[in-house]
Amino acid sequence: MDPAYLAEWANLLIRWLHLITGIAWIGTSFYFIGLDNQLDPPRDGNPRVKGEQWSIHGGGFYHKQKYLNAPAELPEKLHWFKWEAYWTWLSGFSLFMLIYWGQASTYLVDPAVMALSPGVAVAISAAMLVAGWVVYDLACRSKWGEQENLLSAFGVGLLVVAAFVACHVFSGRGAFLQVGAMTGTIMVANVAMVIIPGQRKMVAAMQAGQEPDPKYGRWGKQRSVHNTYLTLPVLFLMISPHYPMTWGASWNWVVLLAITLAGALVRQFFVQRQFGRNPVALPAAAALVVVVLAVLLMPARGPAGGEAPAFAEVQAIAAARCATCHAANPTQDGFVEAPKGVRLDEPGQIRRWAQSIRQQVASEAMPPGNLTEITAEERAKLVAWVAAGAPRE
Repeated sequence: MDPAYLAEWANLLIRWLHLITGIAWIGTSFYFIGLDNQLDPPRDGNPRVKGEQWSIHGGGFYHKQKYLNAPAELPEKLHWFKWEAYWTWLSGFSLFMLIYWGQASTYLVDPAVMALSPGVAVAISAAMLVAGWVVYDLACRSKWGEQENLLSAFGVGLLVVAAFVACHVFSGRGAFLQVGAMTGTIMVANVAMVIIPGQRKMVAAMQAGQEPDPKYGRWGKQRSVHNTYLTLPVLFLMISPHYPMTWGASWNWVVLLAITLAGALVRQFFVQRQFGRNPVALPAAAALVVVVLAVLLMPARGPAGGEAPAFAEVQAIAAARCATCHAANPTQDGFVEAPKGVRLDEPGQIRRWAQSIRQQVASEAMPPGNLTEITAEERAKLVAWVAAGAPRE
């Protein structure tokens, strides 16, 4: 059986698993952050209880309580929340390896950015994943760890460096996914290396008849809060491959940071709403960031390549530069069918996808890594043809 065909099925199933587990993890994170932010003082005055919440859902009433440190006795059955995070990362990292490491010459490397062999690109990618977590974790454990403002500033700086480096080493598409993978790795490592071990120590202390050390609760809450602010930016980075106007931009690392900022502002708005506040300036600022980006990244409307070429010339360019992948039977290694169903091997299909062609070639997103060595003149001709209305002749 064709390995590329099997890879497509693996891509589908792993991506599906990633979405399922990601929804479970993000939903749990959002729920517990919201619960923490909406606790009321306990009615019974229990000094061990930090707060409580009554709610109704699914036809029933719920009563939740959060303890300042721990209850007087450990319950017989305790629910843990960890596998949602673990499986989200395992599936996401498997997908990253399958696509961006397994086809590094296509998706991770762009000779116009930096001439790298696939092996070197993968090694740099792996080193950045590890370094991101190590540097972030050391900062959290340092003297800055108790000063959230300084720690937040350091985290923003770390993101800026990661975005700049990734966008100057890898292809635009690969760079965005690299930063997404780094951020996702930090998030799951927060769970696996800090939150869960701390909770295990708290449970072990109670089983030994001791009061748990409250520092584990503080550390766990800190990392949980960090994770919740990273959620929306990571979701954008997950879907970014479908939107080349972002990662195909000349200053793509700035675009990445700007949309990340917009996502964090939206998340902060929802957090503030949980405290009963309504800071509309936050989503307004996020919307302004996106609108400004949309205007700045808008491609020129005019026929940048001059007079529109004849359709025969457009068809020849598509056959030489595009149809190796975008055809009923692709000849490019690793492809068994046209990506996203876009075929450019027939006249009717070329005209059907004219606007998509314009977007992809104008942003230089396609061909990935310029595998087929399309020239600037050919790009201009395709843009001019679409701008002229994609004529048949």
